[in-house]
Amino acid sequence: MQKKHLQASDLRAIAQLLTQGTLGVTRITEGVHQSVWRTLGLPGGAQVDQTRGLTGLIYKSINGITQTIGRSVDAALHKLQPLLELLESAPADSPQRAAVLAALNGVMGDRLAAEHSLLAMSMSLRMQGRVLNWQAMPAISSVTSKVLIVIHGLSMNDLQWTAQHQGHEVNHATALADALGYTPVYVRYNTGLHTSQNGHALAEQLTQLILHWPMPVAEISVLAHSMGGLVTRSAVQVAKQGAMAWPKLLKNLAFLGTPHHGAPLERAGNWVDVILGSTPFSRPFAKLGQLRSAGITDLRYGHVLDQDWQGHARFRRKPDSRTALPLPEGVACFAVAATTAGKRSLLADRLVGDGLVPLHSALGQHDEPARCLIFAPQSQCILYRMNHMQLLSSPLVTQQLLAWLKPANLSSNSP
Repeated sequence: MQKKHLQASDLRAIAQLLTQGTLGVTRITEGVHQSVWRTLGLPGGAQVDQTRGLTGLIYKSINGITQTIGRSVDAALHKLQPLLELLESAPADSPQRAAVLAALNGVMGDRLAAEHSLLAMSMSLRMQGRVLNWQAMPAISSVTSKVLIVIHGLSMNDLQWTAQHQGHEVNHATALADALGYTPVYVRYNTGLHTSQNGHALAEQLTQLILHWPMPVAEISVLAHSMGGLVTRSAVQVAKQGAMAWPKLLKNLAFLGTPHHGAPLERAGNWVDVILGSTPFSRPFAKLGQLRSAGITDLRYGHVLDQDWQGHARFRRKPDSRTALPLPEGVACFAVAATTAGKRSLLADRLVGDGLVPLHSALGQHDEPARCLIFAPQSQCILYRMNHMQLLSSPLVTQQLLAWLKPANLSSNSP
C-alpha cells in the first residue's frame, strides 16, 4: 500500500490495529510458554494460557506498555488529523486504497466492525464510482427503469468489476447496460461479516433504492460473483420474509462462480484448527487459524441464513447443518461455473473447478437431493481452462450473459 493512498483517518485505525496485533501475538507467546511449563508439572496463572510469578509479570507489563503506547499514538494522530487532511492529495477512493481495505475487511472485517474501527467498511450502493445519496439521486435522464445490481465476492470491491483481457477493459455490467438498457448499481460491502448479515443489509438497501429511484423501477436483475451470490440469495429470503416490495420486481439472478455448497479451502482451514489444537505446544497457535473472518468460515458449506451459523462455534469441526434454501420461485436463475481443466480432461480433473470453487458447488449440485439448486440445463454454462478470477474478465462470460438476459430469452428456472 503506497503512502499516497492512505487517508488521515486510516493512520489512526492502522495504529489501533497494530496495537491489537501486538497484544494478540503476546498472548500467543505467553500461551506457548505456559504450555511448556505445564508439561513439566509447574503451575500456571489465573487462566489456562497465562504464566505466573515473574514471567507472568513480564507478560503483563508488555500488554500494559503496548496498550499505553497505542493510546498515546492514537491521541497524537487525533491531534494531527486536521493537518494531515490538508496534506492529502490522493482521491478519497482510489482503486489502490479500495483494494487494500477490501482485502483487509475480507480477512478480519467482522473484528473491525465489532471494534468500530475506521477501517471497517459498511454496505453502500454506488453508481459511476459514487455512493448513492437518497436525498440527491441521479437525474432521471441518466437512469433507466431496468436496474442491474452488481455485487462482488470475498475481499474485493465494486471497482474490480472492471478487469483486463488481452489489453482491453472488460466489464460485464457495462456491456449489459450498453446492449440491453440496464442501469448498473454496484454494491460495496464488508465481506468479513456473516453472509446473512450482509443479506439483511442488502435487502434494506434495495428497499431504499426502489423508494428513491428517479423513476418507477420495472425490473431488477442481479449479477453476482462468488460470495456475492450467497449474499444475494440471503437478501432475497430476508426480503420475502419481511414482505418487502422489491422481490416482486426481481427478474434475473446470474451467478458467476458462486460457492453455493461451499469451498474446500475453507474446510481445509477448519482442519488446521483441529490439528493445531491437538498438542499442548501447538494449541496456542490455533488462535492464528482463527483470524479468519466470519465471512470466510461461512464459505465452508455456503451459509446463507442466520440459523446456519447462530449458536454454532465457528471453528469447531462439524458436518454440514445448513437449512436447505432453494432458488427463488418466479425468477430466472443462471449459473456460470469454471474449471481450470480442459474440456477433454479426466472428469475428476474437471470437477476440481476454478481453483477456489468446485464445479458441483458453482452449479448448485449436491449429493443430497433436498440441497440441490435446480438450474435449467440451458441456464448453466461451464467454461474450461479458466480460473475463479478470470470469470470477471472473460469475453465468453459477457457473451453468455447477453444471450441469457436479452428480452427475447424466455428460459425459465424449471428444467
